[in-house]
Amino acid sequence: MAIINLRDYYHFYQNDVYIEVSEELANVLRQCEDAEKAYARKKRWHHAHYSLDFSEGMERHILFVSDSPHEHYEKKVHRTQLHAALSALPEKQAKRIYAHYFLGLSKAEIARSEGVTEGAVKDALYRGLRSLEKFLKKNF
Repeated sequence: MAIINLRDYYHFYQNDVYIEVSEELANVLRQCEDAEKAYARKKRWHHAHYSLDFSEGMERHILFVSDSPHEHYEKKVHRTQLHAALSALPEKQAKRIYAHYFLGLSKAEIARSEGVTEGAVKDALYRGLRSLEKFLKKNF
């Protein structure tokens, strides 16, 4: 059996609290501590004073796995189908769907920019999505 201090592992302990744990658990805790120290050294060495998800693209760049030719072709076909379906919508619905789902604008922002109520935008998005669904089922 090994004795550990909980204060070393939990920041909210103000005083030393010693408990007895199995050797196996003590070894796991030591390995975790060693791994954290190694990670800190690696960050210092590479001057990586930021999180991997700090900005858009950094995490994607590190984790990026290239698509196979088949996957690349499928994505291109899906984009073409989506573009055709969006083109079949009335102009206002297409613009609102593009602004909300592709540009990430909120319904309130779209309503403000167009000078309409948020309810009108919600209704247009709902009807547009239903029309897209019907178009894609019918044609593809």
